[in-house]
Amino acid sequence: MISSKHLLLLAMLILLAMISFLLSLLSGSVDLSLGQLLRELFQPQNDLAGQVLREIRIPRALAAFTTGGLLALAGVIMQVLLRNPLADPYILGISGGAAVGALSAILLGLGGWWMSNAAFAGALLSVVLVFGIANKFGRWSVTRLLLTGVVISAGWGAVINVLLTSSSSNNVQSMLFWLMGDLSQSRVGFGHLTVLLAGILGGLYLSRSLNVLVRGELVAASLGVNIKAMRLLLYLSASLLTATAVTIAGSVGFVGLIIPHMLRLLGARDHRLLLPCSVLLGGSFLVIADALARTIIAPQQLPVGVVTAIIGVPSFLVILRSSIKK
Repeated sequence: MISSKHLLLLAMLILLAMISFLLSLLSGSVDLSLGQLLRELFQPQNDLAGQVLREIRIPRALAAFTTGGLLALAGVIMQVLLRNPLADPYILGISGGAAVGALSAILLGLGGWWMSNAAFAGALLSVVLVFGIANKFGRWSVTRLLLTGVVISAGWGAVINVLLTSSSSNNVQSMLFWLMGDLSQSRVGFGHLTVLLAGILGGLYLSRSLNVLVRGELVAASLGVNIKAMRLLLYLSASLLTATAVTIAGSVGFVGLIIPHMLRLLGARDHRLLLPCSVLLGGSFLVIADALARTIIAPQQLPVGVVTAIIGVPSFLVILRSSIKK
């Protein structure tokens, strides 16, 4: 039973999401007042402010929120699947495969649609490799899956270094921005939003099984959960969410790691609450981080992954200290 305290938390996160969008729409090298923003939203004008708002800031804020929501949701699923509080969406090498695909496209002079699809293809290739090796001879476990993912991730890292060192100086900056996470050219489409919505609804449908699974596989099996099918479903779901996220913004770190921990400390341990709250907080966190990335050294912009790391490292240390005290 979700208590009034939990409903209050959900309401506060919805309010935070609205505030983060407002902050994002007002932030940037072109100054916009709140009055201008409201006028452009309800009475669009074909002026500079309107063009900046419609063509840059609104699509970028939506991309940031969608990416943050996808990563936070994938982080929750990975931590349940691996039963490891340090698990994040990238731990099984998905981001490495995506990076190789995206950097290869940049090296060939391709961009936009080609780069996004190359990243998605690389992520799916990594998923197939990790699962295929971990599931060899039909025997796979959480430990085998984790170790396989770490090894594949290291292999992708070596390929990434080769691509960086063999690229011209013109391509290196684009590659580094992608590797650090960048929302400057990001746009979301119907497919991205569909994956996020399906992840939320599917997670809520399986929330009772997830609540049982965190207590251990023996307990879950004794209560009727099909462990093998559940592990496969969770792995594929987290992989799809992560692959979708990296095609939007590249490798944005810390979102999938710290957001679930923050919410658990706030009392959101029931997955019926944790999953939607993770999407709201993860999306809001990345929207705010992107607003900071655009304004800290304006008119220049930082990769959003740099800001998430600056915020994420001390935040995780605080979370870790709080967890130890408990």
